[in-house]
Amino acid sequence: MPSLLAAAPAAETPPHTGGLLLLLDGTAGLLTVAALGIVLLLVLIIKVRLQPFVALLAVSIAVGLSAGLSVTELFGTVQRSTSVSMIESGMGGILGHVAIIIGLGTMLGAILEVSGGAEALSTRLLNLFGEKRAPLAMGLTGLIFGIPVFFDVGIFVLAPIVYAAAKRSGKSILLYCMPLLAGLSMTHAFLPPHPGPVAAAGLFKVDLGWVILMGIVVGIPAVLAAWAYAAWIGKRLFVPVPQDMLEAADEAKAAVAEERAARRAATRSTGALNTTGTPKDPAVDAATTPEDYAEQPVPLPTVFLIIGTPLLLILAATFSSIALDPSTFRSVIEFFGHPFVALTIALLMAYYLLGIRRGWSRKSLETVSTSSLKPVGNILLVVGAGGVFGAVLKGSGIADALADTFNDVGLPVIVLAYLISVVLRVAQGSATVAIVTTAGIVVPLVEGQDLSQAHLALIIMAISAGSIFASHVNDGGFWIVAKYFGISERDTLKSWTVLETVLSVAGFVMAAALSVFI
Repeated sequence: MPSLLAAAPAAETPPHTGGLLLLLDGTAGLLTVAALGIVLLLVLIIKVRLQPFVALLAVSIAVGLSAGLSVTELFGTVQRSTSVSMIESGMGGILGHVAIIIGLGTMLGAILEVSGGAEALSTRLLNLFGEKRAPLAMGLTGLIFGIPVFFDVGIFVLAPIVYAAAKRSGKSILLYCMPLLAGLSMTHAFLPPHPGPVAAAGLFKVDLGWVILMGIVVGIPAVLAAWAYAAWIGKRLFVPVPQDMLEAADEAKAAVAEERAARRAATRSTGALNTTGTPKDPAVDAATTPEDYAEQPVPLPTVFLIIGTPLLLILAATFSSIALDPSTFRSVIEFFGHPFVALTIALLMAYYLLGIRRGWSRKSLETVSTSSLKPVGNILLVVGAGGVFGAVLKGSGIADALADTFNDVGLPVIVLAYLISVVLRVAQGSATVAIVTTAGIVVPLVEGQDLSQAHLALIIMAISAGSIFASHVNDGGFWIVAKYFGISERDTLKSWTVLETVLSVAGFVMAAALSVFI
């Protein structure tokens, strides 16, 4: 009998011993390790300025060892064995799904950018809505073009359109750039194929179709609220168009025009065209048409078709699994709607419609695609290291201790997810790091609760909303906005920082409200 009584407490102790657990036993030790780990992560990123991938990996190792994990559990063994280390499983588990989606989405965005699809979209919308509704046109441009491209790329590509609209009207540049930024930020935070929501979907094991659907449902009201604030601040805070940016845009346009003129002159010298620029012989028309076609604006329906195709395919696959019984037809829909297949189809469409059909060579397509992948490496490493951090939290027992503690607090998981994401965002600046780290902490809290895919997608939306809260001086996006649009730091805080906060709070309120019914 005594032996049974002695054995009972042992069942409640953490599965690992060692490290700080030798000093603080049980749940208190695990929570201490978790708190110190998060503090160390923030110090390394903010104060030491350590690269986030290195910081996440170092903190994951430190937390694992402090929580009592063995070297074998963390790193595996030198000899080949059936066991898989937590670092390998954490890194591979998330990147096996995320890397392909981010890679395909990045190449798709690059083709749309270089081909002039963004400029065509914004120009057509400006002409469609007219001068009075130009801010709304800029907002829709950011919203649509922000789906396939990264936030900073969207700014670089679309900024000249903002300069032109603000210069033509003589009004504050805030009236035009803030709606654009709200659209870009919403898609970056809430919608695949952007790294944050894709990584969170992988960690929560949620179908991207649900993430897209909830991203739209939550993101649209949020961006409308942000547009309302943009209209208010744009009329009350005048910021002139930066002259250096205008001059750079004019120089770029002149360089493009000069290059096109040189190509046409070279073509005429071969006898393919008359001096008027028309084909001498119908037989050479096929060879010259792509050159002429490349100088025409990209048709707006083409841009919508390329961007909308993968979204519709993924959504169709998601709902086919609910509405249809297992069948060949459903299998076909699920095949074409798998994110890997849907994005590949969209990329091939962009290659043809925006590339080959407009006179691009295969080498040009390869060059643009390859160069677009260069900045993706850092993103993938950060996402992978976040997966490692989550695996260590779970494997060491810290996640269970956090889950028990948060449950005792009494707040809903969706509220805790938002608050954790907000703290991490404000403290270290990176939205992707905030999403990945928060997801690693929150995933164990929802395990065993039998939550639906839709509800889990709403929790992801809450995390994403928290990741864009109050962008300030430790966020690279803050400085891109300030410098690219010639806004002082003080005015950037009044406009951009508050805009992001409005977008964040509105998105969270929508997600939290929907979670009550879903």
